Amino acid sequence: MGTLGFERLAERAWHPRLIGGLTLGADPVAYAIAATAYARGVVLDAFTVRKAPKDHGTGKRIEGVVVGDTPVVVVEDVITTGHSALEAIHAVEAEGGRVLGVLAVVDREEGGRDALEAAGYPTDALVTAADLGLR
Repeated sequence: MGTLGFERLAERAWHPRLIGGLTLGADPVAYAIAATAYARGVVLDAFTVRKAPKDHGTGKRIEGVVVGDTPVVVVEDVITTGHSALEAIHAVEAEGGRVLGVLAVVDREEGGRDALEAAGYPTDALVTAADLGLR
């Protein structure tokens, strides 16, 4: 997954400094891509977006990095409605991040990609439901 995701970022000419998404589904995707980047000498830090900030510890919604004015790719394991990706996007943008696009492992082709693109976020998936013979 890390290699495929990292290569897809290059194909899309997305050059993020940060990669992450809504926990838990996005976590292994983001960290696998970041690990591949590190192995290739590319700085790409991963982060996690909590569903809600905790009332203890750091109290932050985004854990792992300081977003600021940084190019970000939001990742998902599966896109269905696009709601989880949009939730992560809103958290990133609230911290000043610039979302380059959304990368998913699987697009279930149930309208999520269209919703994300209609909201102005280019979206790509490594495979679709049709690719898997599910449509």
